[in-house]
Amino acid sequence: MLKPAVIIDSGSSFTRGGFAGQWQPQFVLRTVLLHPCSAGPRRDTQQHPTAATGSTGGCAATPRSCPLKHGIVEDWDGMKSLWGHLFSCSLRVPPEEHPVLLAESPSCPAADRVKAAEVFFESFGVPALHVANTGFLSLCAHGRVTGLAVEAGAGVSHVTSVCLGQTLRKGTQRLGVAGELLSSHLHRLLLESPNQPSALHALTRKTLSQLKKQCCYVSLDYERDLQDQGCHHPARFQMPDGHWITLGKERFCCPEPLFQPKLLQHSCPGLHQLAWQSLQTVPDHARRDILGNIVLSGGSSMFPGFPERMCLGLNLLSQGTGVQIDVLASPARGTAAWVGGSMAASLTSFQRAWLTKGEYQELGAECVHTKFQ
Repeated sequence: MLKPAVIIDSGSSFTRGGFAGQWQPQFVLRTVLLHPCSAGPRRDTQQHPTAATGSTGGCAATPRSCPLKHGIVEDWDGMKSLWGHLFSCSLRVPPEEHPVLLAESPSCPAADRVKAAEVFFESFGVPALHVANTGFLSLCAHGRVTGLAVEAGAGVSHVTSVCLGQTLRKGTQRLGVAGELLSSHLHRLLLESPNQPSALHALTRKTLSQLKKQCCYVSLDYERDLQDQGCHHPARFQMPDGHWITLGKERFCCPEPLFQPKLLQHSCPGLHQLAWQSLQTVPDHARRDILGNIVLSGGSSMFPGFPERMCLGLNLLSQGTGVQIDVLASPARGTAAWVGGSMAASLTSFQRAWLTKGEYQELGAECVHTKFQ
């Protein structure tokens, strides 16, 4: 491949895009339906700043709705519009000149790979495509091809077992508790607090997200901290309208459903329990390698205390086995899947992994099931 690959990771809240070999996405756009950009492709080497708030590099685009929810595409026309915007307005490159590595949620049905191949080859005319599980890519960001990826994202959370680059489907676990739900949970907690209700009712999604990131953390002993008023270490946050609000126990109550989903009326186990369940599905000969390579990724894993709580929970579950479990938590784990894709696609050995346009035309879209394991 003569041109660098474009790496795309579309999540429930943000779509990250950039080129293979980069250490962070070049653009981060909100995963919302966009009107076509009026600006044509421009070939230059300008490095645009990461637009974490949804900026599109000065190109006008009006958000309408979210085409992807909980890791699954619900509106393919909408996704095609978003990806087209990423190529023409953000990266400003012709898609027919760059191979594409697309990060895929572990929740994606197999049929979505076929549809994605159709979109990229037939609508965008890309020369080559690779579709990779975000759990595997999160491991790649740590230089691993075997391990357990614990992903806590915006719309959904997953645990994925990977052995020598192969995703173990029976070891994939899903949790419906993630960042967006935690933001709504925080809003309810604040409305029940002594703060002024009039100020809280006007909280926007963006402000709630900032509040959550700046003030909330994961408790290492939730029940104790809930009962002990001395553990409620208040934090103050200034609203966009100038009002100040104070958070007490809301700070650690907000992310707790990641470990106790029952707090939000979800009957499934918490993330640490799902990780342990996933480990039990791994073949005996690979389990020790996987135990030594448990990586965290996703924006909702960035809460202070999250890695320590995950490690504590797993070690409690492994009592009596003689195994001491540690987890790998990179400071940049919020974008680990994208970074892993960037690292993988830049390797010379990866060139055999591409599905070329010629192969697609000869074998048909169904070949993605055998090409991408």
